[in-house]
Amino acid sequence: MKVTQATSNVWQLTRLGLVNCYLVREADGWTLVDTGLAGTAEDILGAAAQAGAPIRRILLTHGHVDHVGSVDELVTKLGTAEVAISARDARLLKKDVSLDPGEPQTKIKGGVPGTKTAPTKVVTDGELYGSLRCLATPGHTPGHFCFLDERDGTLLAGDALVTIGGAVRVVTDPPWYFPLPGLATWHKPTALASAGRLLEVEIARVAPGHGPVVAADRRAMAAAVDRASKG
Repeated sequence: MKVTQATSNVWQLTRLGLVNCYLVREADGWTLVDTGLAGTAEDILGAAAQAGAPIRRILLTHGHVDHVGSVDELVTKLGTAEVAISARDARLLKKDVSLDPGEPQTKIKGGVPGTKTAPTKVVTDGELYGSLRCLATPGHTPGHFCFLDERDGTLLAGDALVTIGGAVRVVTDPPWYFPLPGLATWHKPTALASAGRLLEVEIARVAPGHGPVVAADRRAMAAAVDRASKG
């Protein structure tokens, strides 16, 4: 696992060169945003120890396999860590891929392995979770969330955005050589609308589920949304 300090408060943990999770520093230790693929727990714990603090809580952007794969192993090893996710994607942790009547009736895509661990907290849109502002960004999954570190404008974007290739792109418009996030997106019009919502917040950089952490102001974000809207 590659460990990269992205900001004074955020460390990026990358497996296989493509799958990211993040340690976010809080006063009492780390918030781990996403858990990567199965089998990543020991590497994550080692990175947290190397960076000098314990993991206190696990915050999930959504319920896909490459974001929740190590939840159960981490909870077993940590013992007391809080696990937080949106109410909507908490259903995916139970392998419930049913759709609500008011939602687009498009099949939920991507790997949904579920977890033995039940979430201990549900995050809501606009809530401040530690230093992270919780932003509902449905589309990739029905309950996808991004998290904005309000200390420095770092957006932990999950799969709402990708930066493979070094530029910010909406998940509906990934590079041709890395189509998987787009293929795993539940409802592309909703995902595009959610990316447009991100133009309303002050972002300095994007820390995605796939790709490097890159600087991204409102102009870069607007360009990404415009490109995706024409795709």
